[in-house]
Amino acid sequence: MSTEARIEKKKDRVREKRQKSSLPMQIMKYAVALLLIAVLVYFGFTTEVREGNCAVILRFGAVREQITEAGLYFRLPWPFETVVTYDDRLQYLESDFLETTTKDKRNVILQSYVIWEIGDPVLYHNSVGSQGKVDSYIKDQIFSATNSVLGAYDLTALVSLEAEQLRIDEIQDQIHRRLRDNCAKNYGITVTDVSILRLSLPETNLQAVFEQMKADRQKDIDTILANAQTEANKIVTDADVEASQIIAGGQTAAAEIKAKTETEVARIYAEAQAANIELYRFLKELDTITASVGEGTMMIVKANEYPFSVLTQYGDLLTDESNETVVKDLNYILERLPEKDRQALIDAIYALMKEAEKSGGAS
Repeated sequence: MSTEARIEKKKDRVREKRQKSSLPMQIMKYAVALLLIAVLVYFGFTTEVREGNCAVILRFGAVREQITEAGLYFRLPWPFETVVTYDDRLQYLESDFLETTTKDKRNVILQSYVIWEIGDPVLYHNSVGSQGKVDSYIKDQIFSATNSVLGAYDLTALVSLEAEQLRIDEIQDQIHRRLRDNCAKNYGITVTDVSILRLSLPETNLQAVFEQMKADRQKDIDTILANAQTEANKIVTDADVEASQIIAGGQTAAAEIKAKTETEVARIYAEAQAANIELYRFLKELDTITASVGEGTMMIVKANEYPFSVLTQYGDLLTDESNETVVKDLNYILERLPEKDRQALIDAIYALMKEAEKSGGAS
């Protein structure tokens, strides 16, 4: 083999080695190039919107598309298109202290809180998003809505001891509706809740409110006292009616008892008269004496004059021949009387006899 042939063969081997050693490098270069292209495409031609966010894609400053769902979206690289992302989760905002006037010209100081979120990303971006002053815009709307609503209510709608006069829920609902409509129309904001956080009064109004509360409390006291007096009158009236019924019943029963007694006495007198006229006269004279005296009565009389002569005459009659007839007639009457009346008559006659004996002895 000639020298030229050997040199040529050697060059071929060197060339083959070089080709084998450069292949991994070429593959590496291509991989790096593809990776760089992928990175450039990802960051230059796509945008990622995470959960809890919304975004608008701007083409030369004008909104091309709004994004409200999380995900990966295509866009042109800067400076052709840019992406602005906003937090669309619920936001909490407390308003400043607001002094306003009620319908009855009373000043009150209110502070409210608002729960809101982005409802229209495009309108939100065009109105307040780029300026970053959303809190001040919402507070201005709260101020306007609160002034408008409270101007139609008296102070008692906010502060009162009477539950039926309070209108706090109604007031909050009206403020919520006004604020929701204005914020959605002007700023693309959805207001989900508005509530009064604090309520206070200026020093000049405290005394007036205290007086109003005292008047309300006095009204309750007057109502309670009036109801108590009505109940007391009803109890007294019912007691009087019941007492009248009891008295009327007692009087009726007493009248019935008296009528029965008088009937029984008349019957006894009639039987006595039918049995013995002398005994009847004697009993009538006893009634006359009994009716003329009472408990504790002291009388000085002549025992031989009517009707007190019966006290001595009866003693004399006991020695007459007619004694047996009187006793028989008296027994006849006693046999026909009830046990109670019989015993009472016997006791009365016995007492009269004793009194007659004493009177006879004294005379």
